[in-house]
Amino acid sequence: MYLKNRKYIYAYATSIALLLCSLWIGVSFGTVNIPLSTLWDKTTDPIAYSILWKIRMPRVILAAIVGASLAIAGAAFQGLLKNPLADPYTLGISSGASVGAVMTIFLGISIPFLGAFTLPVFSMAGAACTMVIVLTFARLVDRSMKMETLILTGIIFSSFLGSCISLMVALTGEELRAIIGWLLGSVSMRGWSYVNMILPFMIIGTSIIWFNRRELNAMIYGEERAQYLGVNVKRSKYMILAGGSILTGSAVAASGTIGFVGLVVPHMIRLLVGADHRHLLTLSFLNGASLLVICDLVSRTIISPVELPIGVITSFIGAPVFAYIFFKQRRKVVA
Repeated sequence: MYLKNRKYIYAYATSIALLLCSLWIGVSFGTVNIPLSTLWDKTTDPIAYSILWKIRMPRVILAAIVGASLAIAGAAFQGLLKNPLADPYTLGISSGASVGAVMTIFLGISIPFLGAFTLPVFSMAGAACTMVIVLTFARLVDRSMKMETLILTGIIFSSFLGSCISLMVALTGEELRAIIGWLLGSVSMRGWSYVNMILPFMIIGTSIIWFNRRELNAMIYGEERAQYLGVNVKRSKYMILAGGSILTGSAVAASGTIGFVGLVVPHMIRLLVGADHRHLLTLSFLNGASLLVICDLVSRTIISPVELPIGVITSFIGAPVFAYIFFKQRRKVVA
């Protein structure tokens, strides 16, 4: 027990230190290097102070929020579906959220009582609808919902939704630049307004999943065993799916489609500390934030002054990990 607790202490300490370090590097380095002292002393360099608080800081915080949201959503989906390849990107949920966001931009939808929240609400609705459709279709094809069935279903619907987005892009005029910006995935030039927009949804979605962490642990052993342990399985599944859809939809609304964060981070954490969701969710949240802040830094500095879409960087990391996990799972089945 002592060794187990010490393992978690090390994991939390390392994750927090990594997050703080990534935040410091993210705000300090870039096309213009800014000393950390500028955070509290604008008299040293007013221009650097303005860049830091108006451009660099909201960008880094937004990247951290998006990364944390996608990572904890991925951890929840993997636990719920008992599938290490499940994440918002591979299940097609990100594509559904993108359709909701792009449709809002394309049609110029603005609901008066929602105001600035119109975009994330439609994005979350797209994510939730896609999640329900993918799971329903996969269950109709194969009631046991094997890994291959679920992933192939996600790919099918991702392709279809991608075609819908392409159609809207082909038909659009002045909105083309905005839509392309969402599709490539970026946190550039979003500002504090996007941080304020996504933060409430991140808190709500994370809270929903966090309050179901014990239920996720129980469902690892199967739904019947979870019911025997006193878990309301149906209610818990809907709550977890709702929380994951809120997190995915709001993240896509703020940054566009960024793949594999929800796949890579929970898988790595699970390998290091195990599958206890009381710790897995929190550690995925912390390390997802760190990963996307670092990926954003790489995307804006690797070929500076030109910026790469952040989704390109995460795909370079995530695709090999996805292939490795899939290969490992298939070898287990064959063996």
